[in-house]
Amino acid sequence: MDYCLSGDVPRVDGQLAVSRAFGDKSLKEHLSSEPHVVVEEIDDHTDLIVLASDGLWKVMSNQEAVNLIKNVKDARSAAKNLAEEAIRRESKDDISCIVVRF
Repeated sequence: MDYCLSGDVPRVDGQLAVSRAFGDKSLKEHLSSEPHVVVEEIDDHTDLIVLASDGLWKVMSNQEAVNLIKNVKDARSAAKNLAEEAIRRESKDDISCIVVRF
């Protein structure tokens, strides 16, 4: 990977180097390192949790994700199915996915 500054914005291979840009004071107005956090109660009616990056969520809704994996009992296989579906839907962002089954 080549690291360079393009227009004073940190880039790697021509793409915005977000992890490097987080520490750049001049970019604070353009970037946020604040995570999106939701508090949900887990009870006896909870079947699964999907933790995923925006590469997944940009191409499918919460309900679509659940519908795709609700009958997949193995959590690892379910996560793989979701990532593969995001790729089929031509996600242009990083795709990370973890499924936790209860």
